[in-house]
Amino acid sequence: MSIFRKTTVFAALAAVIMAAPAAQAQNQTIGALFPLSGPNASYGDVFSAGANLAVEHINADQMLGGTLTIQYEDSQGLPQQGVIAMNKLVNVTKVPYVLSAFTGVSKAVSATATRSKTVTVNGGGVGPDLAELGTYFWNVIPLANVEVKAILPFLANERKLKNLVLVYVDDPLGQSIQKEIEKALPAVGGKLLESLSVPPSAQQFSGIAARIRAANPDAVYIASFGAQQTQIIKQLRDNGLQQQFVSYSAFSVPETSRLPEALGALYTAQSVDWSSSDPVTRRFADDYQRKHHKAPTAYVANYYNAVRLFGLLAQQLRQQGRPVTGESLLAQRLQTKTFDLVGGRVTFGDDGTVISPMQVVEIDGKAGKIVASGLR
Repeated sequence: MSIFRKTTVFAALAAVIMAAPAAQAQNQTIGALFPLSGPNASYGDVFSAGANLAVEHINADQMLGGTLTIQYEDSQGLPQQGVIAMNKLVNVTKVPYVLSAFTGVSKAVSATATRSKTVTVNGGGVGPDLAELGTYFWNVIPLANVEVKAILPFLANERKLKNLVLVYVDDPLGQSIQKEIEKALPAVGGKLLESLSVPPSAQQFSGIAARIRAANPDAVYIASFGAQQTQIIKQLRDNGLQQQFVSYSAFSVPETSRLPEALGALYTAQSVDWSSSDPVTRRFADDYQRKHHKAPTAYVANYYNAVRLFGLLAQQLRQQGRPVTGESLLAQRLQTKTFDLVGGRVTFGDDGTVISPMQVVEIDGKAGKIVASGLR
């Protein structure tokens, strides 16, 4: 080989070597479909607090070489608005990874996620059919079937509360919880005395209170969210009902946990030991407390984990010199199997849903009191 040819080859190799890190260190943008306005905007505040903290940590650790940012779009918690926002993220911003929330919104955008091969990750909706939306739709939150199955034996065996009335919002989330309670309650010796649906826009519940009073249950399971959730709680108490209130993880938002009428209510969430010495959990809990002057909730952890999951996958792809696309993110998740997230090392089931033990939390006007943990 001539000197000229050797020099040319070495120069070409050097150019490739120098260009590769630059290509791999490109800035990354992911999307988020959160309710940023309307009656469910408080959830958007909670979700984005977790997501933003994860971005801070990923960028501080220089995990991706470049800078990670989130493009937020307002779903308003509504399926139609969610589809419009999802199309913008996919077709205009061209993100490979989107954070989703709310069962109805998530179901509505899942077809776009599959068609465009955009990974979409839910950390707030709990409808069991969210596990059936295809390989590009993942859940970092246990779904309603897990939440219901975890709390019903606790209610029946530990609290002796077997006869329930269900008040549920008439949407995919409420309907899925109704089906799970109807299926699981008889197995613990319980009985569903009444199943009362309310339209998503309803804000007056004195008639519901009268029907609950007539049924005289041991406990009332409330399957709603946002402003409607707090109104149900307040109006049932204002109408003299003293029964135990029970719900799923939607009760963990500040508007409910600080509500005087909600004191003593029980709800389920995935088990997380905020005092754990696990370095990921410890860093998350300490930094969130420092920034917000309060303890985190499972929802905050879910969306931190959703963004951290992207960071871990994109870091692995970058180290392999592979582009960060929806297809490559999916392939890398299937290959990696386990991930170090807030709460410890987690795995995903074949349906793309995280496998996690559950806990029961009692609202105490503060951070919440864990009354049972490690439930499945």
